[in-house]
Amino acid sequence: MLTIKWHGHACFELLDSKGRSIVIDPHDGRSIGIKPPYVKADAVLITHNHFDHNAYHGVLKERGEVHNMKVGRFNVLGYDVLGLRSYHDKSKGRRRGEVVIYRVSIEGLSVVHLSDLGYVLPDEELKALTPVNILMVPVGGTFTIDAREALQISEKLMPDVIIPMHYWIEGVNLPLVPVSDFLKIVTVRKIINLESNSWDVSKDSLPDNSVVVFKLA
Repeated sequence: MLTIKWHGHACFELLDSKGRSIVIDPHDGRSIGIKPPYVKADAVLITHNHFDHNAYHGVLKERGEVHNMKVGRFNVLGYDVLGLRSYHDKSKGRRRGEVVIYRVSIEGLSVVHLSDLGYVLPDEELKALTPVNILMVPVGGTFTIDAREALQISEKLMPDVIIPMHYWIEGVNLPLVPVSDFLKIVTVRKIINLESNSWDVSKDSLPDNSVVVFKLA
């Protein structure tokens, strides 16, 4: 069983069946107008070094490990991780720099975090990420791909579950659009609205062709 927790913005926690925690893109809360992540991570993955994605000091356990924009295949807590270099904009990083997309193979599931992706990946780059069970994709626009581009990428990767991220919620002081803009154009998937920021899922219980929307605690 895998527990996925959303701590707002692009910060997710992957909690395995042994109680070990991998946190992706922690923020400090205060800088973006929401609560900080209350978690102690055994490992942290950072997709890029913008202030709202690399605040690992607030979440990392003593002797925990940090992987900052690490590219290639490597091991985290015994799980296979693939890091693929990509871009924060449509100008090959000239405006906002590079990002790293992570695919984490954990508890029998393939989880892909697209970071602050700023353009629609070409098919050959998308192929390197497949197969995808759970796709965490930015949908808020302004600094990343927008809702329609997020849907375009999702349709190409064909994940079982899409988890939208990096969108406006109450309190956020960044010029992002709300998740409703994305949900309005997702017409062929079931929308699952959670009542919390936590979701337990396994290979056997994985819903098909769905969008899972978390509620920040």
